[in-house]
Amino acid sequence: MAFYPLNVELLLKLALEEDLGQGDVLGESLQARLGNTRKRFQIVPRQACVVSGLKAVETLIRLGGFDVQFKPLSADGRRVLAFTPIAEMEGKLLDVLALERTALNVLQHLSGVATLTHAFVQAMEGTSTKVVHTRKTLGGWRFLQQQAVLDGGGSSHRYNLSHTAMLKDNLIQSLDVPLDEVTALVRQRLPHTAKLEIECDTLDQIPAALQAKADVILLDNMSLEDIQKAVALIAGQAIIEVSGGITLANVKAYAQAGVNIISTSQITMAAPPIDIGLDTL
Repeated sequence: MAFYPLNVELLLKLALEEDLGQGDVLGESLQARLGNTRKRFQIVPRQACVVSGLKAVETLIRLGGFDVQFKPLSADGRRVLAFTPIAEMEGKLLDVLALERTALNVLQHLSGVATLTHAFVQAMEGTSTKVVHTRKTLGGWRFLQQQAVLDGGGSSHRYNLSHTAMLKDNLIQSLDVPLDEVTALVRQRLPHTAKLEIECDTLDQIPAALQAKADVILLDNMSLEDIQKAVALIAGQAIIEVSGGITLANVKAYAQAGVNIISTSQITMAAPPIDIGLDTL
């Protein structure tokens, strides 16, 4: 049985509350006639995809107290062809129908994230560069979207502000003190398990980031030509992350420039949902 952190369970409860919090007029109307009717269903994607969200559906069933048995036929992170059943549900007909929309919403979105992530990973095949999510996630959905990225073969960036100290361009531009003094203050609070990342928008900013002994240098919205120059300038002294303007069409060129990490919000914020339906057996 799947168990998620409390905040994720609260999110899934809220998703159920949206549909069922004020009752189920259809289910209540048919309860006397169909309340004991039991049926079997299959969950079927209408297009090829990477599956994600099966564990979340299992959790929805548990949280909602539905009289439904859930049997995965696939697994989160598995690639499937169109019209390949990924799960079965058997139970009270009215319970399955009450659960249907919320369950499919979760599967469609998370499988979309996993599928787009996998496309980015495939596009970089032959390189050692990792594609990672960012903190640009839907409110409350970060844990689930992060897991979907992992299911798609991607990797994790910092989960939240407690995991890494990042000096972004807007902070650096607002400073009235030297960058190395600021980083010294940050390192006093930074645990040995966390990293210091400094964002650079231009090649001219890189020497200061190296002087401050950044663990990670983020090259933001730079041209491919400038990134190639930055890789040579950094010369292995820091992990190199690239972000901004990354697409499926250009991601391999950026990876081949020699960067370590490519971070993109596309995989969490722009992933199209997968068409998934619930079919009667």
